[in-house]
Amino acid sequence: MSIALDPLVRALAPTLGLAALLLWPELIVAASPASPPASFATEKEAEQHCSGDLAVWLDLLSRTYYYRGQQRYGATKGGAYVCRNEAKGAGMRAAPGTQ
Repeated sequence: MSIALDPLVRALAPTLGLAALLLWPELIVAASPASPPASFATEKEAEQHCSGDLAVWLDLLSRTYYYRGQQRYGATKGGAYVCRNEAKGAGMRAAPGTQ
């Protein structure tokens, strides 16, 4: 997680300690973005990289992945083949109606 602080809070935090951080409402806690999964141009390349995992099609714009046999598998613009577990770990989601 990363923390974004108001300049005054940043200046006072070393002096006042944790109390300074808790007293200012400007403290914003945001999740760090996960690194994107390794992507591949072909299904075969992804399968070789994803030993023990499934290769899925990831639509990068919607951050949704599709399984082989689904209508959008390999068909969306701006997509790539990736490993399912890497996609899940990067915060991507499965297409609606899948597991």
